[in-house]
Amino acid sequence: MTLKTENRYAIDPETAKSLDTAGLRDHFHKDGLFKDGEINLLYTHYDRFILGSAVPAGKKLTLDKMDETGTPGFLDRREMGVLNIGDTGEVDVNGETHTLENGELLYIGMGSGPVTFKGAGRFYITSSPAHRSCPTKLIKAADARRVEMGSSETSNERVIIQFLHPEVCETCQLLMGYTQFMPGSVWNTMPAHLHDRRMEAYLYFDMPEDSRVFHFMGKPEETRHIVMANEEAVVSPPWSIHCGAGTTAYTFCWAMAGDNVDFTDMDMVAMDALR
Repeated sequence: MTLKTENRYAIDPETAKSLDTAGLRDHFHKDGLFKDGEINLLYTHYDRFILGSAVPAGKKLTLDKMDETGTPGFLDRREMGVLNIGDTGEVDVNGETHTLENGELLYIGMGSGPVTFKGAGRFYITSSPAHRSCPTKLIKAADARRVEMGSSETSNERVIIQFLHPEVCETCQLLMGYTQFMPGSVWNTMPAHLHDRRMEAYLYFDMPEDSRVFHFMGKPEETRHIVMANEEAVVSPPWSIHCGAGTTAYTFCWAMAGDNVDFTDMDMVAMDALR
């Protein structure tokens, strides 16, 4: 098994203003995640959030330890969310096997021990520090909380599917779900917002190989963008907006960590404040 890890330090908004395209991508963008036979993890210093992937490709991949956490086991002081964006796969946790179909999510509580990924799944991993253990839970798409928003007239007709949400699954601080767009709709999270009490990360997926999403970030009065391809992730710091527009409809997984699990705790940005 191959475990690849990367470490990203947090930077302030004034430093971010000085970055060119390559600099923005070096600090906030992550590609090359989903490789057969590998676990790839990105450790960020934004709320100590980790994102990554596991692609067993018919074999077994076990995540037991990551040096960056400083603990004997990965989940000794952490919780985890696992979303399957591939074919059917299995995840072994604490002596139990959980079968995940495409679009299903597994929450794994602190102290659950090593995690083994099997089958044909393409697993997207998120993790944040935890101060207590919550029960491990497999969540089917039908059991998630669905919020329909937007309209075709404003090119943002979409459904927000909330898995790690207080009304669906108890967690310590991790929130997670994904948003799907209807054909012809491309704008997400516009009007924009930010949440100074939480960071966020996006994984863009279910995109044709020749399509792109322009992910917008930065302070409202100092916006930048990063061009995203299929199955690429981006980290959004607490001081940054996070919205985007694609060349076609797409899906993105959002995950947050920080002070609370109040999904609506956000600071809206008026359209006339954007620059």
